[in-house]
Amino acid sequence: MSMKAERKSKSYEMDMCSGPIFIKIVAFAIPLILSGILQLLFNAADIIVVGRFAGSESLAAVGSTTALINLLVNVFIGLSVGANVLVARYFGAGQQRDLEETVHTAMMMAAAGGSVLILVGVTLADPLLKLMGTPDDVLPLSALYMKIFFAGMPVNLIYNFGSAILRAVGDTKRPLYFLLIAGIVNVFLNLFFVIAFSMGVAGVALATVVSQCISAWLIVRCLMKTDAGYRLDIRKLRLVKNKARYIVKIGLPAGLQGAVFSVSNVLIQSSVNSFGSVVMAGNTASQNIEGFVYTSMNAVYQTALSFTSQNFGARQLGRMKRILVYCLILTTAVGIIMGGGAVVFANQLLGIYSSDGEVIRYGIYRLQIIGTTYCICGLMDCMVGGLRGMGYSVMPMIVSLTGACAFRVVWIYTIFAMNRTLQCLYVSYPVSWGITFAAHLICYLAVIKKVKRQMGA
Repeated sequence: MSMKAERKSKSYEMDMCSGPIFIKIVAFAIPLILSGILQLLFNAADIIVVGRFAGSESLAAVGSTTALINLLVNVFIGLSVGANVLVARYFGAGQQRDLEETVHTAMMMAAAGGSVLILVGVTLADPLLKLMGTPDDVLPLSALYMKIFFAGMPVNLIYNFGSAILRAVGDTKRPLYFLLIAGIVNVFLNLFFVIAFSMGVAGVALATVVSQCISAWLIVRCLMKTDAGYRLDIRKLRLVKNKARYIVKIGLPAGLQGAVFSVSNVLIQSSVNSFGSVVMAGNTASQNIEGFVYTSMNAVYQTALSFTSQNFGARQLGRMKRILVYCLILTTAVGIIMGGGAVVFANQLLGIYSSDGEVIRYGIYRLQIIGTTYCICGLMDCMVGGLRGMGYSVMPMIVSLTGACAFRVVWIYTIFAMNRTLQCLYVSYPVSWGITFAAHLICYLAVIKKVKRQMGA
């Protein structure tokens, strides 16, 4: 590779171990926030198009699959967190051989995991949707959407693992550019398949898969063309045992934690389903708007993860503490501004998804409870990013199992069972976030003391 190309590659990287912290955190997080929003637009375009051109049943069908898709996918997406932590650590420590082996192991795991998910998603779509209590008028469309969506899982995971590698070295700009291209394609294909060919949910699912193929190809091309230590060479793709083990050690608990949240969300979705398809549609539209708030706060979690990992590799304990404080401040600001904004403009935003007044009314009801308290969820996630960045992943998983999943399950079968209202159901979210955040904070304070002793700081 030419010197010019090498300099271009390095211009996207970020040294997280020296210089001003807050400015770099913001510079890292903003492209990541925009990337997350663009990725959400894939699903938003699906929901808006089917809601406007295919009816409320199709809207409910697409929305009712979200929690179940997340449940099945999150375990594998969690492994990309392990790849991110390991790549950032070796990059921060300057260990080139370990960095190269980690990159090739991670991408091999992405391809294999995606192949497994095709089988799982296509085979279990119908029985799992029935188990969730999906209404008969929605079930066939929901199953069709899931099967097509899961056919694109290999490229979905390849993109997610590839972008995790780039994030680990400080590059959040190129994944943003790639998603912008894929997102534009997705929107045009949605309109083309649904309006021109009347394909309904099949059309929006197919458009999503095609756009994911484009983003995956761009990320792979980027990794293959770089001359840095994280360069991807297809001939070197293999599972290096110790690297795979560490990726699983960090990533599997992260994935299980995501699945745990999805389990509780599946239970809540099943409870929402019992109120009928109109409530389901309003819930779906509101969830989609909330997703933009969540993904923006989650970008700060990923920032905490990458910055902590690089500084852990460079043994910079003081910077690690300041990184967490700055990330907590930033995620609170993002949550309050975006969550509050979603509530203030709820009527207009929900009107994008549906023109049905009842659907909008139920969507506003959910937003008023979730949107005003969403910053608590961001605080909870940032604590997890700080812990995982130091290599502690089982602990936050256990805390989340208790504070999120177990608590919500108990809530549904006790408090909600005695007071079967939407308000009672939705309040379980902020209450569980607050409890889990407090527990993570206690764990972080204990871990940082242990790390301080190990580093001799």
